[in-house]
Amino acid sequence: MKPQKIIITLAGLVALFLFFYFDLKSYLTLSALKENRQQLLDYYAAHKLIMVAGFMAVYIVQTALSLPGAAILSLAAGAIFGSAMGTVYANIAATIGATLAFLVTRYLLRDVVLNKFGDKLEGMNRELELRGFNYLLFLRLVPLFPFFLINLAAGLTKLPLRTFFLGTMLGIIPGGFVFVNAGASLATIDSLSGVASPRVLGSFALLGLFALMPVLYNKLKK
Repeated sequence: MKPQKIIITLAGLVALFLFFYFDLKSYLTLSALKENRQQLLDYYAAHKLIMVAGFMAVYIVQTALSLPGAAILSLAAGAIFGSAMGTVYANIAATIGATLAFLVTRYLLRDVVLNKFGDKLEGMNRELELRGFNYLLFLRLVPLFPFFLINLAAGLTKLPLRTFFLGTMLGIIPGGFVFVNAGASLATIDSLSGVASPRVLGSFALLGLFALMPVLYNKLKK
C-alpha cells in the first residue's frame, strides 16, 4: 500500500477511535442540543466565522467516516444559523463529506467494502452504473437506503465524480431543509421521528419518482 493510502487510513482509524473513546456520540443527541443551544448561539454571536468553519468541519468528518449524528447536526444548523444559511452550510458540508467517503471507497477501501456490504450493494451498483445521475438523485431524495451506504455503493461503480457530487448536492436539499428548518424551531421538537413524518416521507417519494421519470420513459420507449 502506498504511503499516502496508509496515512489516510490511519487518520480515519484515529478519528474513529477518538470519537468512541471520548463518547462524542453522547453530545450528538436532541437533549444535548437543546441543553447547549444558548451557549452555541452566544459563541456564534461572538465568533461567527470560527463557528461556521468548526460546524462544517465536524459535519464533513461525521459524513466522511459514516459516524452517527447527521440528523442532530442538521437540526443544530437550523438552531444556530437559521433555516436559510443553516441549509446552505449543512448541504455543502454533507456533500463534501459524502464525496470524501466516495473517494476513499473507490481508491482505498474497495475490497473491504465489497467483503462487508457486497451482497447489499449489488442491485444499487448495477442501477448506478446504468442510470447514473437520475438513479443517484432518486436514492438521495427517497430515504430507502442509509446515506452512508449510497456513498459506498457509488464509490464501487464507474460513476463520474462530478455526477456523484452534483447528484448528492441537489438530492439532499429537500431532506436537509426539512431537518434544518425544524432545528430553527428546536423547542417544539420532542423526537427525531416527529421531524420525518409519513407526510414528509411521502413528499420525498414523489420527488424521487420525478427524478426517475426519464429512466422510466426510456424503458417504456424500448
